[in-house]
Amino acid sequence: MALDESGKLVGKGDVGQQSEQVMKNLKTVIEAAGGTLADVVKVTNYMRDAREFPKLAEVRARYLTPPYPASTMVEVSRLIHEDMLVEIEAMAVIPAGD
Repeated sequence: MALDESGKLVGKGDVGQQSEQVMKNLKTVIEAAGGTLADVVKVTNYMRDAREFPKLAEVRARYLTPPYPASTMVEVSRLIHEDMLVEIEAMAVIPAGD
């Protein structure tokens, strides 16, 4: 979700800013588990307005690299916070450590 470290929504009204925060959060969580964004194999994108997908795709392209993970885009009427415009769910396969 597009929440900062204190739990506040980032980028009210701005899909690009919210997408950026979501990707930063995903990166943080995956790295904490010992992986990288290159370990992401599937993403599901939830958006309030699918017409805004190009903005989300632009941000994702800066974080995810080829071969890109499988991706699903779902337009929803509402997310958990009334001002939230985008949410991304990611699955990563992180190799076992030594």
